[in-house]
Amino acid sequence: MKIALCFIISYEHIVNKEAIWREWIEPNKDIINVYFYYKDIKKIKSEWIRKHTIPPNYIFETNYFHVMPAYVSLMRFALVHDKNNQWCCMLTDSCCPIISPEKFRYLFYNYYNRSIISWKTAWWNINFHKRANLALLPKEFHLANDPWFVIKRENICQVLNFIMNKPEITKTICNGGLANESIFAIILNSYKQLEQPTKNPVLLAITHMTDWSRMTSSTSPHVFKEANNRDLNFIEDELKKNKFVMFIRKISPEFPDEVLRHYIYEKNKDNDRQLVMKEPDIFIYNRYKNKMITWCPYIVIFLLAYCFWYFNLTYYFCKL
Repeated sequence: MKIALCFIISYEHIVNKEAIWREWIEPNKDIINVYFYYKDIKKIKSEWIRKHTIPPNYIFETNYFHVMPAYVSLMRFALVHDKNNQWCCMLTDSCCPIISPEKFRYLFYNYYNRSIISWKTAWWNINFHKRANLALLPKEFHLANDPWFVIKRENICQVLNFIMNKPEITKTICNGGLANESIFAIILNSYKQLEQPTKNPVLLAITHMTDWSRMTSSTSPHVFKEANNRDLNFIEDELKKNKFVMFIRKISPEFPDEVLRHYIYEKNKDNDRQLVMKEPDIFIYNRYKNKMITWCPYIVIFLLAYCFWYFNLTYYFCKL
């Protein structure tokens, strides 16, 4: 089983902390795939990013208010590219890991069969604000979700099936704008995945820490640039409060790398060393099953060759 890191990049077509990402991925490269959705491949200068871009036939026009094609393409490609992709982590160019690779693997081993999404009832006036066109939907669909989350393979299949089989309601939601901040909660609720957040396949939790108390604009959260006391206090508080937090956004390119590395590798290293890392039995089973599928044709050829040799040898000695 693997994790798909699904990045949506635009504008400069960079990842603000590429070096941090690459060194963080390395210890878990056996369980991680990386995918990038872009707007203009000509703007991509990084060889690492270019190496992990999804094919051009998966790229469609997007903008800030209408970004759902990027989500759908990344999810669809992740499913077909590697059947072992079990988690999809939705990310932006300003996201950065904030926990250790060991803690990330631990969370995956223990919650691979759950999606982790923060959602709630829509907090805006749906009759005034047209986002996701919630006023045109039944009351049980007046929902909101964090747009950046971790979603498991089975729930991705439900999302894709809903979009394909219910095009009218999907179009209504998407035409309202900012559909990615509601549609996932709506779809998962329609499949009864949200009824008991502590028991159901979807865990109600934050995976991407974001400081909305210091917004940089009417639609954008705080951008971490300086690593001042308020920034550091926020990071520490969020790490204490949210046991499923894995990433931080929005991180500016100017934010000090050494501060990020401190929180990733040093801050909780004693606790991380005590984590019991037990690979799920289903992971082991699938790994050996895949090996058997790979080697099966060779085994069949060997057995046929052996039988041919044996019967020919037997026939030869019988003639003697």
